[in-house]
Amino acid sequence: MPDHKPVIAIFDVGKTNKKLLLFDKYYKVVFEKSHRIPEIKDEDGFPCEDMSALKKWICNSVEDLLAQKDFEIAAINFSAYGASFVLVDGDLNPVAPMYNYLKPFPNQLLKAFYSKYGGELNFSIATASPALGNLNSGLQLYRLKYQQPAVFLRTKYALHLPQYISGIITKEFYSDLTSIGCHTALWDFNADEYHKWVKEESVLEKLAPIVSSSSTTEKKTNSGIIKIGAGLHDSSAALIPYLRQFSEEFILISTGTWSISLNPFNKQHITAEELKSDCLCYLQYQGSPVKASRLFLGNEHELQLKRISEHFNVNEIAILEFDYDSMLNTKNTKLFLVVENEIPQFEFRNQDLSQYHHFSTAYLDLLFDLVRMQLWSTGIILKNTSVRNIYVDGGFSNNKIFMQLLAAAFSQYKVFAAAIPQSTALGAALAIHDSWNDQLLSDNLIELRSISS
Repeated sequence: MPDHKPVIAIFDVGKTNKKLLLFDKYYKVVFEKSHRIPEIKDEDGFPCEDMSALKKWICNSVEDLLAQKDFEIAAINFSAYGASFVLVDGDLNPVAPMYNYLKPFPNQLLKAFYSKYGGELNFSIATASPALGNLNSGLQLYRLKYQQPAVFLRTKYALHLPQYISGIITKEFYSDLTSIGCHTALWDFNADEYHKWVKEESVLEKLAPIVSSSSTTEKKTNSGIIKIGAGLHDSSAALIPYLRQFSEEFILISTGTWSISLNPFNKQHITAEELKSDCLCYLQYQGSPVKASRLFLGNEHELQLKRISEHFNVNEIAILEFDYDSMLNTKNTKLFLVVENEIPQFEFRNQDLSQYHHFSTAYLDLLFDLVRMQLWSTGIILKNTSVRNIYVDGGFSNNKIFMQLLAAAFSQYKVFAAAIPQSTALGAALAIHDSWNDQLLSDNLIELRSISS
């Protein structure tokens, strides 16, 4: 007989993979299913999300969830990638494609905007984000107003993707601080409110009311009432398990293609120097700023690993699985030194591989180079804080030698490899924990492994 376990369903929508996960009351994954939706093209021929297919998948999945007999769906929430607006009419129907955040932004329009609102640097400092074109999603609405005024007029609300997905089920219009605070150019971090341009350009009226990330809407079904969350930006959602689990201050280094260092305890306003070093601020689910620095670390590792593999004619797996332990003592830890107030560059990419007699010495030099860059990037947001613990999750947390070198580089800190299944989806579930779950949170949601240098 089915046990009808109460569960929370999470839709975790990435650009490539869309996932549906079910967590039980102890936040163990009891069901997981992935879905891929091919991109379509907007009116300019640029790739974009197929919103019709996405809506169909969401609706069909919810219908299937409510029809199944194995679990009791107590709540639903959403996480999705940021910097993307869905422009909808009063019936939640899209009035235009969801334009890709990678689409080039017209240079003349950008110059006009910055000229009107205090210059690029001052504006970037106020909104705590580098100038990123379409990735500053608020500027997508500025562009819409001047390049597609008819569509701008037809737009009832501009919803960030997580809130649009939530609206598909709730039929409600909401905005959420984690999406607003994700390098959108909408939020003035100094004033802790929307930047003045948002009102002056009549964009404010296109933005739905802000609700708490922990708020829910009730949906009646044949089997009872389900609590529906408003959704969160994925990077902010991934931080929530750490904020709920640990009381001591920490930095999270989330590794993958990008390595993003997140410091929820650095309260200093962002500076011009930090902006030049690819720093920005997010808003975490409780509304306070999170200072972050970004590094294209995983991408660099992938490119250079391939270069080593091809030069030595050896499989990449063999390189990664080689025993490097006995070689570490031969290295000079001064390689970790970075010059103050100087933006370093990846140096290994310029190394002549013919100087190496074996792939192992080349790969170890690559790791030293990556750790040196990570030391610099994370060090930017460590300043002026009392953080002692550094947690590393994602792909590099499983690279034994990288982690040992990182612990040596951060010798004054405690460095941990963190294992947390589906951190983004788990964060979205934890954001609305109090609305559906009567269990106390477990102390072992995150598995930590202390790393010695």
